[in-house]
Amino acid sequence: MREFVRCVRRVLSLLLILPLGLPCTWAQDILIPMDAQQADHLKAYGIAYWVLQRGEPVEWLLNYRGGGFLMRSFLELERELAIRGVIHEVLSAPAAALVLADVESDRANTARVRLEKPPRIAVYAPKQTLPWDDAVLLALTYAEVPYETIYDEDVLGGVLSDFDWLHLHHEDFTGQYGKFYQYRNMPWYIEQQREAEESARRHGFRKVSSLKQLVAETIKQYVFEGGFLFAMCSGTDTYDIALAAHNTDIVPADYDGDPVDPDALQKLDYTATFAFTGFTPSFNAAEYEHSDIDAGLPPQQLQNPALDYFTMFEFSAKWDPVPSMLTQNHTATVKGFIGQTTAFRKHRIKPEVVILAEVPLRDEAKYVHGSFGQGTFTFYAGHDPEDYQHFVGDPPTDLSLHPNSPGYRLILNNILFPAARKKKQKT
Repeated sequence: MREFVRCVRRVLSLLLILPLGLPCTWAQDILIPMDAQQADHLKAYGIAYWVLQRGEPVEWLLNYRGGGFLMRSFLELERELAIRGVIHEVLSAPAAALVLADVESDRANTARVRLEKPPRIAVYAPKQTLPWDDAVLLALTYAEVPYETIYDEDVLGGVLSDFDWLHLHHEDFTGQYGKFYQYRNMPWYIEQQREAEESARRHGFRKVSSLKQLVAETIKQYVFEGGFLFAMCSGTDTYDIALAAHNTDIVPADYDGDPVDPDALQKLDYTATFAFTGFTPSFNAAEYEHSDIDAGLPPQQLQNPALDYFTMFEFSAKWDPVPSMLTQNHTATVKGFIGQTTAFRKHRIKPEVVILAEVPLRDEAKYVHGSFGQGTFTFYAGHDPEDYQHFVGDPPTDLSLHPNSPGYRLILNNILFPAARKKKQKT
Protein backbone atom coordinates (compact mmCIF):
# COMPACT_ATOMS: atom_id res chain seq x y z
CA MET A 1 0.00 0.00 0.00
CA ARG A 2 2.84 2.38 0.88
CA GLU A 3 4.48 1.68 -2.49
CA PHE A 4 1.21 2.55 -4.28
CA VAL A 5 0.96 5.85 -2.38
CA ARG A 6 4.56 6.71 -3.30
CA CYS A 7 3.80 6.03 -6.99
CA VAL A 8 0.74 8.24 -6.90
CA ARG A 9 2.71 11.07 -5.28
CA ARG A 10 5.44 10.73 -7.92
CA VAL A 11 2.89 10.98 -10.75
CA LEU A 12 1.26 14.02 -9.15
CA SER A 13 4.65 15.68 -8.77
CA LEU A 14 5.39 15.16 -12.46
CA LEU A 15 2.04 16.63 -13.43
CA LEU A 16 2.84 19.73 -11.39
CA ILE A 17 6.30 20.08 -12.95
CA LEU A 18 5.41 19.52 -16.60
CA PRO A 19 3.53 22.79 -17.18
CA LEU A 20 6.58 24.71 -15.97
CA GLY A 21 8.65 23.76 -18.96
CA LEU A 22 9.16 20.03 -19.49
CA PRO A 23 7.97 18.76 -22.88
CA CYS A 24 4.52 17.23 -22.96
CA THR A 25 3.93 14.58 -25.60
CA TRP A 26 0.16 15.17 -25.75
CA ALA A 27 0.31 18.96 -26.14
CA GLN A 28 2.73 19.66 -28.95
CA ASP A 29 1.02 22.18 -31.22
CA ILE A 30 -0.77 25.52 -31.05
CA LEU A 31 -3.76 26.33 -33.25
CA ILE A 32 -4.63 30.02 -33.51
CA PRO A 33 -8.18 30.24 -34.86
CA MET A 34 -8.92 33.26 -37.05
CA ASP A 35 -12.69 32.86 -37.16
CA ALA A 36 -15.23 34.68 -34.99
CA GLN A 37 -13.82 33.04 -31.85
CA GLN A 38 -10.58 35.03 -32.06
CA ALA A 39 -10.37 37.90 -29.57
CA ASP A 40 -7.63 39.82 -31.43
CA HIS A 41 -7.13 38.95 -35.08
CA LEU A 42 -4.55 41.69 -35.64
CA LYS A 43 -2.27 40.63 -32.77
CA ALA A 44 -2.47 37.04 -34.09
CA TYR A 45 -0.60 38.10 -37.23
CA GLY A 46 2.07 39.59 -35.01
CA ILE A 47 2.37 36.27 -33.20
CA ALA A 48 2.86 34.43 -36.50
CA TYR A 49 5.62 36.88 -37.45
CA TRP A 50 7.18 36.55 -33.97
CA VAL A 51 7.33 32.76 -34.33
CA LEU A 52 8.98 33.07 -37.76
CA GLN A 53 11.59 35.38 -36.23
CA ARG A 54 12.57 32.53 -33.91
CA GLY A 55 13.26 30.19 -36.78
CA GLU A 56 10.04 28.22 -36.36
CA PRO A 57 7.75 27.51 -39.34
CA VAL A 58 4.06 28.40 -39.28
CA GLU A 59 1.36 26.54 -41.17
CA TRP A 60 -1.20 28.96 -42.63
CA LEU A 61 -4.47 27.03 -42.93
CA LEU A 62 -6.26 28.76 -45.78
CA ASN A 63 -10.06 28.91 -45.43
CA TYR A 64 -9.86 26.82 -42.24
CA ARG A 65 -11.15 28.56 -39.11
CA GLY A 66 -10.95 31.91 -40.90
CA GLY A 67 -7.37 31.32 -42.05
CA GLY A 68 -5.94 29.94 -38.82
CA PHE A 69 -2.29 29.34 -37.93
CA LEU A 70 -0.77 26.08 -36.69
CA MET A 71 2.67 25.97 -35.08
CA ARG A 72 4.80 23.99 -32.67
CA SER A 73 4.12 24.71 -29.01
CA PHE A 74 6.89 25.94 -26.74
CA LEU A 75 6.80 27.66 -23.37
CA GLU A 76 7.91 31.09 -24.61
CA LEU A 77 5.19 31.05 -27.28
CA GLU A 78 2.42 30.23 -24.81
CA ARG A 79 3.55 33.12 -22.61
CA GLU A 80 3.59 35.49 -25.60
CA LEU A 81 0.08 34.41 -26.61
CA ALA A 82 -1.15 35.18 -23.10
CA ILE A 83 0.58 38.58 -23.02
CA ARG A 84 -0.90 39.63 -26.37
CA GLY A 85 -4.35 38.27 -25.61
CA VAL A 86 -4.51 35.97 -28.63
CA ILE A 87 -6.99 33.09 -28.37
CA HIS A 88 -5.39 29.71 -29.09
CA GLU A 89 -5.92 25.99 -28.66
CA VAL A 90 -3.32 23.49 -27.49
CA LEU A 91 -3.44 20.32 -29.61
CA SER A 92 -1.91 16.92 -29.12
CA ALA A 93 0.15 15.55 -31.99
CA PRO A 94 -2.68 13.25 -33.14
CA ALA A 95 -5.18 16.13 -32.97
CA ALA A 96 -2.89 18.39 -35.02
CA ALA A 97 -2.45 15.61 -37.58
CA LEU A 98 -6.22 15.34 -37.89
CA VAL A 99 -6.49 19.08 -38.47
CA LEU A 100 -3.90 18.95 -41.26
CA ALA A 101 -5.60 15.92 -42.81
CA ASP A 102 -8.89 17.80 -42.76
CA VAL A 103 -7.29 20.87 -44.38
CA GLU A 104 -5.62 18.83 -47.09
CA SER A 105 -8.72 16.81 -47.87
CA ASP A 106 -10.08 17.13 -51.39
CA ARG A 107 -13.57 17.53 -49.96
CA ALA A 108 -13.01 21.08 -48.68
CA ASN A 109 -11.84 24.37 -50.20
CA THR A 110 -8.91 24.53 -47.80
CA ALA A 111 -5.15 24.30 -48.12
CA ARG A 112 -1.97 24.36 -46.08
CA VAL A 113 0.76 26.90 -46.83
CA ARG A 114 4.01 26.81 -44.90
CA LEU A 115 5.47 30.14 -43.80
CA GLU A 116 9.21 29.86 -43.23
CA LYS A 117 11.00 33.19 -43.06
CA PRO A 118 9.93 36.59 -41.66
CA PRO A 119 9.89 39.10 -44.52
CA ARG A 120 12.05 42.20 -44.18
CA ILE A 121 9.61 45.11 -44.35
CA ALA A 122 10.15 48.64 -45.63
CA VAL A 123 7.68 51.52 -45.66
CA TYR A 124 8.29 54.20 -48.29
CA ALA A 125 7.32 57.41 -46.51
CA PRO A 126 8.77 60.82 -45.60
CA LYS A 127 10.81 60.69 -42.41
CA GLN A 128 8.43 62.95 -40.52
CA THR A 129 5.42 60.75 -41.25
CA LEU A 130 3.37 59.98 -38.14
CA PRO A 131 2.05 56.41 -37.66
CA TRP A 132 -1.59 57.47 -37.81
CA ASP A 133 -1.09 59.02 -41.23
CA ASP A 134 -1.06 55.55 -42.72
CA ALA A 135 -3.14 52.43 -42.06
CA VAL A 136 -0.19 50.11 -42.75
CA LEU A 137 1.96 51.87 -40.16
CA LEU A 138 -0.91 51.55 -37.68
CA ALA A 139 -1.28 47.84 -38.46
CA LEU A 140 2.43 47.11 -38.17
CA THR A 141 2.72 49.01 -34.91
CA TYR A 142 -0.33 47.40 -33.31
CA ALA A 143 0.61 43.88 -34.46
CA GLU A 144 4.19 44.48 -33.22
CA VAL A 145 5.77 43.70 -36.58
CA PRO A 146 9.14 45.45 -37.13
CA TYR A 147 9.74 47.66 -40.16
CA GLU A 148 12.07 50.35 -41.48
CA THR A 149 11.10 53.65 -43.06
CA ILE A 150 12.84 54.59 -46.31
CA TYR A 151 12.38 57.42 -48.80
CA ASP A 152 13.71 58.76 -52.09
CA GLU A 153 17.39 58.97 -51.19
CA ASP A 154 17.29 55.43 -49.80
CA VAL A 155 15.50 53.99 -52.83
CA LEU A 156 17.92 55.64 -55.23
CA GLY A 157 20.81 54.57 -53.00
CA GLY A 158 20.01 50.89 -53.58
CA VAL A 159 18.53 49.81 -50.24
CA LEU A 160 15.51 48.05 -51.77
CA SER A 161 17.55 44.90 -52.21
CA ASP A 162 17.67 44.65 -48.40
CA PHE A 163 13.89 44.17 -48.18
CA ASP A 164 11.35 41.55 -49.22
CA TRP A 165 8.23 43.72 -48.91
CA LEU A 166 7.66 47.38 -49.68
CA HIS A 167 4.68 49.52 -48.80
CA LEU A 168 4.03 52.80 -50.57
CA HIS A 169 2.75 55.43 -48.15
CA HIS A 170 0.09 57.76 -49.56
CA GLU A 171 2.61 59.29 -51.91
CA ASP A 172 1.93 61.37 -55.01
CA PHE A 173 4.32 59.90 -57.57
CA THR A 174 3.24 62.46 -60.17
CA GLY A 175 5.03 65.24 -58.27
CA GLN A 176 1.89 67.30 -57.61
CA TYR A 177 2.13 67.28 -53.79
CA GLY A 178 -1.03 65.23 -53.36
CA LYS A 179 -3.00 67.81 -55.36
CA PHE A 180 -3.60 69.81 -52.20
CA TYR A 181 -3.39 73.00 -54.24
CA GLN A 182 -6.14 74.64 -52.23
CA TYR A 183 -3.83 74.46 -49.21
CA ARG A 184 -0.81 75.97 -50.98
CA ASN A 185 -0.54 78.84 -48.47
CA MET A 186 -0.58 76.58 -45.44
CA PRO A 187 2.77 76.22 -43.59
CA TRP A 188 2.77 72.42 -43.87
CA TYR A 189 2.23 72.56 -47.65
CA ILE A 190 4.96 75.17 -48.11
CA GLU A 191 7.40 73.03 -46.11
CA GLN A 192 6.44 69.88 -48.04
CA GLN A 193 7.03 71.65 -51.35
CA ARG A 194 10.35 73.13 -50.18
CA GLU A 195 11.69 69.75 -49.04
CA ALA A 196 10.57 68.01 -52.25
CA GLU A 197 12.18 70.64 -54.48
CA GLU A 198 15.44 70.53 -52.49
CA SER A 199 15.51 66.75 -52.79
CA ALA A 200 14.96 66.96 -56.56
CA ARG A 201 17.86 69.41 -56.91
CA ARG A 202 20.16 67.22 -54.79
CA HIS A 203 19.54 64.37 -57.20
CA GLY A 204 20.13 66.53 -60.27
CA PHE A 205 16.53 67.24 -61.31
CA ARG A 206 14.84 70.55 -61.97
CA LYS A 207 11.37 69.19 -61.22
CA VAL A 208 9.96 67.01 -58.46
CA SER A 209 8.03 64.95 -61.03
CA SER A 210 11.34 63.90 -62.64
CA LEU A 211 12.69 62.69 -59.29
CA LYS A 212 9.50 60.75 -58.54
CA GLN A 213 9.65 59.22 -62.02
CA LEU A 214 13.09 57.78 -61.30
CA VAL A 215 11.94 56.51 -57.90
CA ALA A 216 8.93 54.82 -59.51
CA GLU A 217 11.14 53.15 -62.12
CA THR A 218 13.54 51.94 -59.42
CA ILE A 219 10.67 50.40 -57.48
CA LYS A 220 9.43 48.79 -60.68
CA GLN A 221 12.80 47.09 -61.14
CA TYR A 222 12.65 45.93 -57.50
CA VAL A 223 9.33 44.20 -58.18
CA PHE A 224 10.62 42.71 -61.44
CA GLU A 225 13.50 41.12 -59.53
CA GLY A 226 11.17 39.50 -56.98
CA GLY A 227 10.00 42.20 -54.59
CA PHE A 228 6.52 42.34 -53.06
CA LEU A 229 4.84 45.74 -53.46
CA PHE A 230 1.80 46.87 -51.48
CA ALA A 231 0.11 50.27 -51.77
CA MET A 232 -3.01 52.02 -50.55
CA CYS A 233 -4.98 55.14 -51.48
CA SER A 234 -3.06 57.56 -53.74
CA GLY A 235 0.04 55.38 -53.61
CA THR A 236 -1.78 53.06 -56.02
CA ASP A 237 -3.01 55.13 -58.95
CA THR A 238 -0.37 57.88 -58.85
CA TYR A 239 2.31 55.20 -59.10
CA ASP A 240 0.83 53.82 -62.33
CA ILE A 241 0.16 57.32 -63.68
CA ALA A 242 3.83 58.19 -63.15
CA LEU A 243 4.92 55.02 -64.98
CA ALA A 244 2.62 55.79 -67.90
CA ALA A 245 3.89 59.39 -68.14
CA HIS A 246 7.58 58.52 -68.44
CA ASN A 247 7.70 60.10 -71.93
CA THR A 248 5.66 63.22 -71.29
CA ASP A 249 4.78 66.06 -68.88
CA ILE A 250 1.34 65.79 -67.22
CA VAL A 251 2.00 68.29 -64.40
CA PRO A 252 0.24 71.69 -64.61
CA ALA A 253 2.37 74.84 -64.46
CA ASP A 254 0.89 75.67 -61.05
CA TYR A 255 3.13 72.94 -59.60
CA ASP A 256 6.30 72.97 -61.71
CA GLY A 257 6.35 76.28 -63.62
CA ASP A 258 5.85 74.87 -67.12
CA PRO A 259 2.67 73.71 -68.90
CA VAL A 260 1.38 70.22 -69.56
CA ASP A 261 2.67 68.70 -72.80
CA PRO A 262 -0.05 69.44 -75.39
CA ASP A 263 0.37 65.88 -76.70
CA ALA A 264 0.43 64.30 -73.23
CA LEU A 265 -2.61 62.06 -73.76
CA GLN A 266 -1.15 60.61 -76.95
CA LYS A 267 2.22 60.01 -75.30
CA LEU A 268 0.95 58.08 -72.27
CA ASP A 269 2.41 54.58 -72.28
CA TYR A 270 -0.05 52.17 -70.65
CA THR A 271 2.21 49.21 -71.37
CA ALA A 272 4.54 50.53 -68.66
CA THR A 273 1.96 50.34 -65.86
CA PHE A 274 1.21 47.56 -63.38
CA ALA A 275 -2.56 47.56 -62.93
CA PHE A 276 -4.35 50.28 -64.88
CA THR A 277 -4.84 51.18 -68.53
CA GLY A 278 -6.67 53.66 -70.74
CA PHE A 279 -7.00 56.29 -68.01
CA THR A 280 -6.98 60.06 -68.43
CA PRO A 281 -5.01 62.15 -65.92
CA SER A 282 -6.51 65.33 -64.52
CA PHE A 283 -4.70 68.42 -65.76
CA ASN A 284 -6.60 70.74 -63.43
CA ALA A 285 -4.28 71.77 -60.59
CA ALA A 286 -7.17 72.67 -58.31
CA GLU A 287 -8.99 69.35 -58.76
CA TYR A 288 -8.42 66.96 -55.86
CA GLU A 289 -8.23 63.99 -58.19
CA HIS A 290 -5.41 62.49 -60.24
CA SER A 291 -7.31 60.62 -62.97
CA ASP A 292 -10.45 58.71 -63.87
CA ILE A 293 -9.00 55.52 -62.34
CA ASP A 294 -10.56 56.53 -59.04
CA ALA A 295 -14.28 55.84 -58.71
CA GLY A 296 -14.65 57.83 -55.51
CA LEU A 297 -17.43 60.35 -55.02
CA PRO A 298 -17.00 63.97 -53.87
CA PRO A 299 -17.82 64.52 -50.15
CA GLN A 300 -21.23 66.04 -50.85
CA GLN A 301 -22.29 62.85 -52.64
CA LEU A 302 -20.91 60.29 -50.20
CA GLN A 303 -22.99 57.30 -49.27
CA ASN A 304 -24.25 56.53 -45.81
CA PRO A 305 -21.26 54.67 -44.28
CA ALA A 306 -23.65 52.05 -42.93
CA LEU A 307 -24.62 51.16 -46.52
CA ASP A 308 -21.11 51.27 -47.97
CA TYR A 309 -19.32 47.93 -48.12
CA PHE A 310 -17.32 45.69 -50.43
CA THR A 311 -17.18 41.94 -50.86
CA MET A 312 -14.27 39.59 -51.40
CA PHE A 313 -14.14 36.83 -53.96
CA GLU A 314 -13.63 33.27 -52.77
CA PHE A 315 -10.76 31.55 -54.54
CA SER A 316 -9.75 27.91 -54.66
CA ALA A 317 -7.25 27.51 -51.83
CA LYS A 318 -5.58 24.52 -53.48
CA TRP A 319 -5.47 25.87 -57.03
CA ASP A 320 -5.09 29.61 -56.37
CA PRO A 321 -3.17 29.89 -53.09
CA VAL A 322 -1.90 33.44 -53.70
CA PRO A 323 -5.28 35.23 -53.98
CA SER A 324 -6.56 32.93 -51.24
CA MET A 325 -3.82 34.10 -48.88
CA LEU A 326 -4.52 37.73 -49.66
CA THR A 327 -8.26 37.39 -48.94
CA GLN A 328 -8.20 35.35 -45.71
CA ASN A 329 -10.80 36.75 -43.34
CA HIS A 330 -13.56 35.85 -40.92
CA THR A 331 -16.15 37.58 -43.12
CA ALA A 332 -16.60 38.02 -46.86
CA THR A 333 -18.20 41.45 -46.45
CA VAL A 334 -16.11 44.40 -45.30
CA LYS A 335 -17.34 47.89 -44.52
CA GLY A 336 -16.19 50.52 -46.99
CA PHE A 337 -13.90 53.48 -46.39
CA ILE A 338 -12.88 56.36 -48.59
CA GLY A 339 -9.66 58.19 -49.44
CA GLN A 340 -8.18 60.32 -52.16
CA THR A 341 -8.37 57.08 -54.12
CA THR A 342 -11.48 55.29 -52.84
CA ALA A 343 -12.01 52.53 -55.44
CA PHE A 344 -10.82 51.55 -58.90
CA ARG A 345 -13.02 51.66 -61.98
CA LYS A 346 -13.10 48.12 -63.31
CA HIS A 347 -12.86 49.15 -66.94
CA ARG A 348 -9.51 50.83 -66.11
CA ILE A 349 -8.02 47.60 -64.72
CA LYS A 350 -5.86 45.47 -67.01
CA PRO A 351 -7.46 42.10 -67.87
CA GLU A 352 -4.58 40.07 -66.41
CA VAL A 353 -4.91 41.74 -62.99
CA VAL A 354 -6.87 39.74 -60.40
CA ILE A 355 -9.73 41.53 -58.67
CA LEU A 356 -9.75 40.38 -55.05
CA ALA A 357 -12.69 42.47 -53.83
CA GLU A 358 -15.39 44.56 -55.49
CA VAL A 359 -18.09 47.05 -54.59
CA PRO A 360 -21.48 45.40 -55.28
CA LEU A 361 -23.70 46.83 -58.00
CA ARG A 362 -21.02 49.29 -59.10
CA ASP A 363 -18.26 49.14 -61.68
CA GLU A 364 -15.68 49.30 -58.92
CA ALA A 365 -12.93 47.17 -57.45
CA LYS A 366 -11.48 47.81 -54.00
CA TYR A 367 -8.56 45.39 -53.88
CA VAL A 368 -6.46 44.03 -56.79
CA HIS A 369 -3.34 41.92 -57.28
CA GLY A 370 -0.97 41.05 -60.08
CA SER A 371 2.50 39.85 -61.03
CA PHE A 372 5.38 41.59 -62.72
CA GLY A 373 8.56 39.70 -63.49
CA GLN A 374 9.47 37.62 -60.44
CA GLY A 375 7.51 39.85 -58.04
CA THR A 376 3.98 40.91 -57.27
CA PHE A 377 1.95 44.04 -56.52
CA THR A 378 -1.23 44.49 -54.49
CA PHE A 379 -3.27 47.70 -54.55
CA TYR A 380 -5.86 48.41 -51.83
CA ALA A 381 -8.01 51.53 -52.28
CA GLY A 382 -8.99 53.85 -49.45
CA HIS A 383 -7.19 55.47 -46.53
CA ASP A 384 -8.15 53.85 -43.20
CA PRO A 385 -10.42 50.78 -42.86
CA GLU A 386 -11.72 51.98 -39.49
CA ASP A 387 -12.03 55.71 -40.25
CA TYR A 388 -14.63 56.11 -42.98
CA GLN A 389 -13.74 59.67 -44.00
CA HIS A 390 -10.28 60.57 -42.73
CA PHE A 391 -9.34 64.26 -42.59
CA VAL A 392 -5.94 65.89 -42.21
CA GLY A 393 -5.35 66.41 -38.49
CA ASP A 394 -7.83 63.75 -37.34
CA PRO A 395 -6.74 61.82 -34.25
CA PRO A 396 -5.15 58.41 -34.80
CA THR A 397 -7.29 55.31 -35.09
CA ASP A 398 -6.95 53.25 -31.90
CA LEU A 399 -6.69 49.69 -33.16
CA SER A 400 -7.19 48.32 -29.65
CA LEU A 401 -10.82 49.33 -30.27
CA HIS A 402 -10.84 47.37 -33.56
CA PRO A 403 -8.85 44.18 -32.88
CA ASN A 404 -11.12 42.16 -35.20
CA SER A 405 -11.14 44.62 -38.12
CA PRO A 406 -11.68 42.73 -41.42
CA GLY A 407 -10.35 45.71 -43.35
CA TYR A 408 -7.08 45.73 -41.43
CA ARG A 409 -6.77 41.96 -41.77
CA LEU A 410 -6.34 42.41 -45.53
CA ILE A 411 -3.27 44.58 -44.88
CA LEU A 412 -1.74 42.00 -42.57
CA ASN A 413 -2.42 39.17 -45.02
CA ASN A 414 -0.06 40.99 -47.37
CA ILE A 415 2.63 41.28 -44.72
CA LEU A 416 2.75 37.49 -44.19
CA PHE A 417 2.34 36.64 -47.87
CA PRO A 418 6.09 36.89 -48.72
CA ALA A 419 6.90 34.41 -45.94
CA ALA A 420 5.20 31.59 -47.83
CA ARG A 421 7.34 28.86 -49.31
CA LYS A 422 7.06 29.39 -53.04
CA LYS A 423 5.12 26.73 -54.90
CA LYS A 424 4.52 26.33 -58.59
CA GLN A 425 0.98 27.59 -59.19
CA LYS A 426 -1.53 25.27 -60.77
CA THR A 427 -3.28 27.98 -62.78
